[in-house]
Order: sequence, then C-alpha cells, then structure tokens
Amino acid sequence: MIVGSVLAVWLLLALRLAQLQGFHREEFSERAIGQLVYDEPIRARPGEILDRSGRLLATSLDSLSLFADPARIDDPDTFAAHVAGALGLSADDLAERLRDAGDRRFLWIKRRLSLEEVQAVRELELPAGSWGFRNEFRRYYPQGRLAAHVIGLRGIDNVGRGGIEEQFNDRLRGKDGVRTLVRDARGYVLDVLEEVAQPPRHGARVVLTLDSVIQLYAEQQLDSVMEEWQPHSASAIVVDPQNGDILAMASRPTYNPNRPGEIPDAAWRNAAVADVYEPGSTIKPFVVSWALQAGLVQRDEQLDCEHGVYRMGRRILHDHHPYGMLSLVDVLAKSSNIGMAKIGERLTNRGLHEALTAFGFGRPVGIELPGEVAGTLRPLRQWNGYSTGSIPMGHEMGATPLQVISAYAILANGGTMVSPHLLLTTDEDETSQYVVVAPVVSQETARWMVTDPMVEVVRRGTGRRAQLVGYTVFGKTGTAQKLDPETGGYSHDRHFCSFVGGAPADDPRVLVIVTVNEPTAGSNHGGGSVAAPAAAEILRRSLIYLRVPME
Repeated sequence: MIVGSVLAVWLLLALRLAQLQGFHREEFSERAIGQLVYDEPIRARPGEILDRSGRLLATSLDSLSLFADPARIDDPDTFAAHVAGALGLSADDLAERLRDAGDRRFLWIKRRLSLEEVQAVRELELPAGSWGFRNEFRRYYPQGRLAAHVIGLRGIDNVGRGGIEEQFNDRLRGKDGVRTLVRDARGYVLDVLEEVAQPPRHGARVVLTLDSVIQLYAEQQLDSVMEEWQPHSASAIVVDPQNGDILAMASRPTYNPNRPGEIPDAAWRNAAVADVYEPGSTIKPFVVSWALQAGLVQRDEQLDCEHGVYRMGRRILHDHHPYGMLSLVDVLAKSSNIGMAKIGERLTNRGLHEALTAFGFGRPVGIELPGEVAGTLRPLRQWNGYSTGSIPMGHEMGATPLQVISAYAILANGGTMVSPHLLLTTDEDETSQYVVVAPVVSQETARWMVTDPMVEVVRRGTGRRAQLVGYTVFGKTGTAQKLDPETGGYSHDRHFCSFVGGAPADDPRVLVIVTVNEPTAGSNHGGGSVAAPAAAEILRRSLIYLRVPME
C-alpha cells in the first residue's frame, strides 16, 4: 500500500515535470527572460531657449533621481526611515507609499536630487537591488524671473506650462529613447543590449526675438511702478515697429520659474496678452487716421469743442477743460472728447467699426504664446447712438496691451500691419519671418500722425512727462475709468492707465507701451502721470543701448 502510494506520487511528479519542460517550456522560458531583460528609457534633453543675442534663458542640467523596487523591500519602515532622513522626507509617508505599491517594481522616491542628497543616499546601507538612480534633466532658468511670462516653465515630467515652454512643447521636449538591459536575480545589470537600443531625439533649440538687456529695462521700470503706485497689475511691451520683433514683454505680478512651488495663482497671468481693458484715449489716433484717409476731416481743420459741453442726442459730453475752436492736432494733443465725438459723427458707426477692425481690434494678434485673448469689439448691429460718441473715446470696446501696441506699430512703420512675433528661429531652420498682413492707411497719413499730432501730445499735451533729451518722442496717453461691478457704471476712483510712445519720430526704431491696472497709491491717476514716465525711461535706455543716434 505504502509502496503504491509512493509510486503514484512519483508518477504525478514525473508527469508534472514533463509538462513543465515539454508543453510549457517555451512559456516559462519567456517569463524567465522577461524577468531578466527589461527596457529602460533614455531621457531626451529638452532644448534650450535663447534670446536674440544667444543669451541663455532656459537650459537643462544633468540630475539623478532616486527610485525604489518595492517588491524587493522586506521592511518598508526601516527603508523609509533611512531614506527619509537623508532626503528630508516624511518617513511615515514614504513607508505608506512603499506598502501601497504592493508588487510594483518601480516607485519614484524623489526626483532631481542635489549633489549633497545623492551623496547622502550612497552612504546609506540600503538593501541591494531595492533602489537605484536614474539620469534625468532638471530645467534651469539662468536669468531667474526675467521674462518669466514669456518663457513659462517646464515641469518635472518634461511638460511645458505657460509661455514658450508650452507653446513649443513638442519641439522643446524631444523624444525619449529606449535601451534594453539584462539583470541578474538580485537586480544588478549584467549587460546592455545596444543592438536593440533606440537613441533619444533631443529637443530643438528655440531662439526668441527678446533682448535680455531691454527686457531687464522693462522689468526694472515695472518694479518701480508697482512700488510707487501699488496697482493690481502692470505690463510693458517693447517692439521694433519696422519688423514686428518683440524686444521685451513683462508683466506684474511675476514669479521665479526655478521655484514653481512658490508661485501664487495671480502671478501666472500674463497681463500683456490677457488683460482686456477699455483703451481710452489711446484709441483716438486710429479714429483720426481713418477719418483723414476717408477725406472726412482735413489736417488744417478747426473743430468747435463747444467750450467743454456738447449735447449728442440724449447725452451730454464733457471735456476736462472748456476748449473752444481746436485744430485737428490739438484735438489729439489736448485729448478732447468732444472733438473726437464730432469726428465720430462724420465717420458714423459703420466707419468707426471699419477703422477698429482694420487696425486689428476684436481678434487675437496671433502671438506665439498661450492665453492670448481677442479683446472685445461688438458686432456693428449692436451699436447705437451712444456708440458714436463712446467709441472715439475708447469706450464700449476692450483691447489687450499687445493689440494696442500692434496697432500703433502700423502708424510707426508707415501704415502697414506687421505681425508682432517672438520666435526668431529654431534648430529646425523654421525662421519666423515677419508677416505683412495688409496696408491699413497711406504712408502719408501715418507719417503725419506720428510726426505732428502725436509729437505734440508729448511736447505740450497730456504726454509731457514722456519727453527725452536728444530724441523726438511721439505717443498718446490713456486714462480709462473702470466699470464698477456694484453700480454697473463707471467708477470715479478706479482707472486703467496707459501710455504708448516711440522714437525717433522721423524714423521710429522702438515702440513702448506701459499699462497700469488700477493704481491705488498717489493721487493723480492719469496715464500721463502713472504710465508715461516709466515708458519714457524704457524708451530712453533702449535707444541708447541700440545705439540709435540722437537728433
């Protein structure tokens, strides 16, 4: 009986052995190989971002990241206590993560370690085969917060967030490669199968039109504006009006992309492309230009400004000062709302709508940045008699700082719309040539607007604080009352201040806009007091830096 039982057991074992070595040999062989051979990613190096002179704005540094093999860790608490002490982590949290991982073979412990952290881990007596380092890249921004809203940042998983990092994410991030490794039962690597390796495709380099020096000038002035006037936000843009190159773009509040964990929510917003405001008097040169182009006003014409009070249908318009007869130049220099309303009556709503559309309002500029908004320009059918007087004053519409300076570039370059852009070139030789969209007004009209009325705005009008020694500056101020959300009407103490200006007037090389959203400090919150001085200083330093000869 016993002998029969033993023989039966041995027979069953023999049959099972035959099954494993015969029928299932291939299956188990594949499992064994699968446990010994595995694929490891080879990280692609994200491409660099440079300014127009080759100054480094974003790069990637070699870094080591620590991982664990939870299935090989017998005592998670002891392992976690050692590692957490070296890396400044919570031992309890790490132990819980290790236990929750179950049979998983891979778990990140901490990524992008410092050199000190790497050395501290190496000095620990951790179980062999239960942990390791992987090479990764850590994004680094050598200029700190300079141009932060333009550049954006790249997250720990090599995904761009905001700015150029997000807009050109596919070009910058590259594509990871793969290599196949052979390891022993303890997890040590025995061989690298190079014949099956797929090399990584590193990210492309992106060169921007920005000039870091001019960018610094703009940011320094915005910091001064924020300190002096304490507004909710502010922005500055510097453009070469001849070709649309954006030389600087800054926004406040801002952040340091090297410290993503410290960025407040309000700092993410790029005011230069996302703030929509009623542009106020900065819209007036476009209305006058269109009326001149249509032959509805003459350069030497005098307009009756009604001594500061003008009934327009059911509405009464007022000027800040009681003007009588004003030349067309003085209507702009003194920023007469009544004079502009009378020009609006000649153009009619249809002509006003055509003017704003032709100068690019109501649609995105198309800048190479995420988050650009289109502004607001209602369809003509929604306009009424109030619109005829409001639109020429820059009300009943909304624009971004980028839209406004893009429209001024049309006048500064002789009447042609040129697409503003940030991309200069990439490694893929996709040079960003500026795109001429269409002529808007004649060169004669544009030149007269710049060299006559807009020069007078700065010389003796609302923009006097933008004057520079050695350069003839042209420009226009804007002071728009903001809507009061409680009353639904315009507030008397909340303003959006702006100034747009450029130089030299005879051959504009640099164009600057500064916008200040709701200054709370000080008393005079006009665009000529709040925004013009900062814009003038950016303009002055930029002209000297670019070696533009004084007149």
